[in-house]
Amino acid sequence: MRAVTYAGDGAVRVAPVPDPRIEHPTDAVVEVRRSAVCGTDLHLLAHDEGLPAGTVLGHEFVGQVVETGTAVRGHRVGDLVVGADFVACGTCWWCRRGDHWECAERRFFGTGTAFGPPLAGTQAELVRVPHADTVLRTVPDGVSLDAAVFLGDTLATGYAAVRRADLQPGDTVAVVGGGPVGQLTALAAQACGAGAVLLVEPVGSRRAVAGREGSVAVAPEEAVTAAHGLTDGRGADVVVDAIGGPRGLGAAFELVRRRGTVVSVGVHDGTWDLPAGRAFADELTLRFAIGDLMRDGDRLLALVRCGAVDPTVLVEDRVSLTDAPDAYQRMSQRRTLKSLIVF
Repeated sequence: MRAVTYAGDGAVRVAPVPDPRIEHPTDAVVEVRRSAVCGTDLHLLAHDEGLPAGTVLGHEFVGQVVETGTAVRGHRVGDLVVGADFVACGTCWWCRRGDHWECAERRFFGTGTAFGPPLAGTQAELVRVPHADTVLRTVPDGVSLDAAVFLGDTLATGYAAVRRADLQPGDTVAVVGGGPVGQLTALAAQACGAGAVLLVEPVGSRRAVAGREGSVAVAPEEAVTAAHGLTDGRGADVVVDAIGGPRGLGAAFELVRRRGTVVSVGVHDGTWDLPAGRAFADELTLRFAIGDLMRDGDRLLALVRCGAVDPTVLVEDRVSLTDAPDAYQRMSQRRTLKSLIVF
């Protein structure tokens, strides 16, 4: 089969790779119908420690089951399914709590050893899915392929940020970063009862998308003034950092009110000097969140199925597998917001 693979030096290419096969009774093999290029993919190319050349990339996918192991009970050949971006056993103490990311058997599709043991990615014609009954969700009628592919990571992450923030009806929410995760965080916040949603993004075209979808969209230099204007000078009740690193967290702390909450869902790979004096004096809450379809799948499907959140508004690029490297380049240059790979 063919797949998008890491070619080294920050580049990707489409190459032939061996077909996946059932390795354990709880596995399934899925024929991919949609995959997507994600900001995490771009981050890995820029920080490729643990990403050997030849790694099959990608972690967002929807497709049809073509083979199941003997222990798989929840899915049959022919089922249309969406997968989480990482796998977990579903039975350990952590999984029973809904904390699948902490599972000892966690493996993240298409990321090398960046987040644990390697697992071949989903930007491929076929993908092996361990622990299929836990990792896969059936896609119901009324949810398109283009919408379903967002459920495994991008929308799951945005929803996890909102949930982690303990959002209250009418809260003012600020989102730092207008990439796909930031955009869907804003939509999830609106769907879950936020009042004003402020999205901070330097790229004008991304601000335009956010404004069209109901957010107050501003450039970074306007963010503090805008947040104060929406809240009588207090600052946002909740701020979501959808960038990561010192830049995202620093911007979030500038926007949050006293006794407010900052939730970070951006990827971090270094250190940050927490302003502990202010955090203590203002009784701030700082949390981190990782999206989890396995935990939140029912709620995510409900939001999409009823039309409360339409993730397809972000799709600006649909490409064939052959043209996936070009999609990577356009996304890295911020020329497109979200690219889908159509099989």
